Amino acid sequence: MHLHYKEYGSGKPLIILHGFMGSLDNWHTLATQFGKDYKVFALDQRNHGKSAHSENHTIALMVADVKLFMETHQLNQACILGHSMGGKVAMQFALDYPQLVDKLIVVDIAPKQYKRGHDDVFKAIFAVELAQIESRKQAELLMETHVPDFGTRQFLLKNLDRREDGSYAWKMNLPILHADYEEIIKAIISKGNFPHPTLVIKGGNSRYILDDDLLDFNQFFPDNTLVTIPNAGHWVHAEAPQLFYETVIHFLNQSKEQS
Repeated sequence: MHLHYKEYGSGKPLIILHGFMGSLDNWHTLATQFGKDYKVFALDQRNHGKSAHSENHTIALMVADVKLFMETHQLNQACILGHSMGGKVAMQFALDYPQLVDKLIVVDIAPKQYKRGHDDVFKAIFAVELAQIESRKQAELLMETHVPDFGTRQFLLKNLDRREDGSYAWKMNLPILHADYEEIIKAIISKGNFPHPTLVIKGGNSRYILDDDLLDFNQFFPDNTLVTIPNAGHWVHAEAPQLFYETVIHFLNQSKEQS
């Protein structure tokens, strides 16, 4: 599948993969900053943003999408940064095609199998009767019972698109994301490892990466460095953008100097 994307800057390629129910727009500010040193490709993954919808949504399919993207854009090698679901795609891609990845940045996600964690989010979204709402505020109020956190509601509402006729629609392929949710939370599988430099970024207030997960990182990504950004949760790049940027750019430039 050919993915919708935006380019920033020039130089060595850096591919950014957003998280579940996100889009490339979530990364615009940081992509602009990274574009001062790198040629950044921010992608909308399948069934998200402005990319096409499909009948299935698996890590393997998203890995294939990234492979096709690199082939289409004649990228022999790139640095890849992925957050949450995008981090799982980035990890699996690096393990499947290590020769195509120079450096890997994994943001607040581990290679393990996760328990379901978005049921309230799905309930909130399904509570919005698209044919009946007349404003984004009305949609937000319908979601509030299931998702009391204001920031999370605003993040989800970025997926709500207003059409020319005034009606509303979700940008993401909600039925398929709901049906294939178990595929997204599966563990990464590989018999080998990724031998190149890997940066793992954890939000200090997040529980997505636990101490026990370091064994998996060491197995799959032996050349890894873990950095914890304090006072930030799962959306660490949005909650501490400057420190996140400094952490990533230091890693990328340091590796570049050593290569």
